[in-house]
Amino acid sequence: MTLSLSLAEARRLALAAQGFARAPRGAIRHRQLQAQIERLGVLQIDSVNALVRSHYLPAFSRLGHYEPELLDDLAWGKPKRRSLFEYWGHEASLLPLELYPLLRWRMQRAADGQGIYRQLAEFGRQQQGVIQRVLQAVREQGALGAGSLSTRTERAGPWWDWSAEKHAMEWLFAAGLVAVAGRRGFERLYDLPERVIPTAQLDHPEIEEAEAQRQLLLRSADALGVASERDLRDYFRLDASDAKARIAELVEAGELQPVAVQGWKQTAYSHGEPSIPRRVRASALLSPFDSLIWERERTERLFGFRYRLEIYTPPDKRVYGYYVLPFLHQERLLARVDLRSERAQGRLAVHAVHLEEAVLSEEALLALADQLQVLANWLGLERIQFNCQRPVAQRLQALGLQP
Repeated sequence: MTLSLSLAEARRLALAAQGFARAPRGAIRHRQLQAQIERLGVLQIDSVNALVRSHYLPAFSRLGHYEPELLDDLAWGKPKRRSLFEYWGHEASLLPLELYPLLRWRMQRAADGQGIYRQLAEFGRQQQGVIQRVLQAVREQGALGAGSLSTRTERAGPWWDWSAEKHAMEWLFAAGLVAVAGRRGFERLYDLPERVIPTAQLDHPEIEEAEAQRQLLLRSADALGVASERDLRDYFRLDASDAKARIAELVEAGELQPVAVQGWKQTAYSHGEPSIPRRVRASALLSPFDSLIWERERTERLFGFRYRLEIYTPPDKRVYGYYVLPFLHQERLLARVDLRSERAQGRLAVHAVHLEEAVLSEEALLALADQLQVLANWLGLERIQFNCQRPVAQRLQALGLQP
C-alpha cells in the first residue's frame, strides 16, 4: 500500500529530517555539532567566501551561534578529535568518517577512470609517471599542497588550467590514494590515507558496491524525510542506473516505502513509517549549498520556490544577486537576501531583499531581523548596512538592527 501525504506534511517531514524541527539548547559543543552533521550525512564545500565558507553555514542555520573552530576540529583537527573526512559526496564534501567504507567503490571506479571528469580520467591514463612522482613526494614529505609540487613556469590561467602536479594530486584524491589532512587557507593539504583516516575505517572489510549504494540511499532517505528517486540519488550523486536498481531492491526488501505526495508527479519514498511533526517553527537563512535546497527541482516541488545560483551570471543579467540566501520561516521560504561580509569595514552588507509575497508579516519581519543580527554577531561584524531601497529593507532598517 502506498502512503499518501499532503504537501504540507511532506514539507514538515523534510524539515524535520534536515534538523529544523528542534531548537538547540545551551552552548553548542563538538558533540552537538557532530550529531547535526551525522543527521545531514554530508556538508558541501564551496570556494566562494562572499559571506563565509559555505560548509560552516548549514550548522549555523540549524543550531545558531557556534564556534566555527569546532567544525575545523572535526574535519582537520587532531586525530583523536576528527570525525569527518573530505571526499566527493555531493560535490566536494565533508562527510562522517563512518561513510568512508561506503565510498571505497567510488574510489575504485575513479582509479579505473570512471565517474570522474573526462579530463582527469584522461590524465590518469596517460600520465602515470607524474602521478607516481607526486605520490612518492607525499610518502616522503607528508602533508603537501599541490601548488608546492608544481613545476610549471608559466602563469596559471583559468580554474581548470591546472599544473600537471595538481592534476596528479586530484586524480590520486579521487582514487583514494591520498586523503585531505588539512587546509592552508582554502588550499587542500594531501597525505597518505593511513596518516589521515583511522584504522577502523581504512581497514574496514570491503563492502560490495551494490550494498554500499543501498546504504547510501537509506542515508539519503533519512536525511531527506520523503524524496523522489532523483532526490535520493542526487544526495550522494549516484548514477541514475545504479540508483534505480538499488531503490527497487530496497522497496522489495521493505526498507523503502513508496509515498504519494500531493502535487508530485513522481513516486516518492520514505525510510520506514514517517513520523511527521505537527509544525516546524524554525527561522533560518540558508546557504545556497544547503542540503535542504541544493536539488533545485525538489525545492520547487516542496516550497514552490524557484531558486537558481547567479554567482556566475553577468551582473547586469542577475535577477536576485550574487550570493543570495533563502529565508526559511514557519515551513515556507518567504524571501531571498543578497548578503556580503565586508570584513575590512566590519559590516554585514544587505544588498537586496526580495519577497516571495507582496508583504512580509510583522512576525516574519522580526524573525528575519533576528536572523540578520545573529548572523552578523556570529561573523564578528559590528554593524549591518542596508544597500537596498525596497520597502521591506526600509522596514528592517527602521528596527535599528545592532548585532
